[in-house]
Amino acid sequence: MVSASREIAAPPERIFGLIADPAEQPRWDGNDNLAEAPSGQRIHRSGEVFTMTLTHDAAIRENHVVEFHEGRRIAWMPAEPGKRPPGHLWRWELEPVGVSRTRVTHTYDWTQLTDRKRLPRARATTADKLRASLDRLAALAESI
Repeated sequence: MVSASREIAAPPERIFGLIADPAEQPRWDGNDNLAEAPSGQRIHRSGEVFTMTLTHDAAIRENHVVEFHEGRRIAWMPAEPGKRPPGHLWRWELEPVGVSRTRVTHTYDWTQLTDRKRLPRARATTADKLRASLDRLAALAESI
């Protein structure tokens, strides 16, 4: 499991809106793994599934939302279309730290990953890559 945190000079609602709208995610993805997502998939609750096209092989992923608290916490588990998630999770937690500042923690948890062919990529997902997403997210949220 790896995580990274930073403060962003924007309110949690603005930041969460960028995270919870899959069409926005390629704009701030520090892993350069997300090519595009169809618009109109804004997440509103646990149990929803959104799709994303990946950059490295144009594969489609179904992302199963497993945690959701509007403006504060969201997490999903990716899977190949029609299959169960193999056990890795992406989580975002937002904590207000002032009138217009938010502490954002991004976590990649692959402790339950069962698909051995995904292990090299999971190991390559470092805190630096998570920080890159946070930095891009901050630049975008602070410019709005």
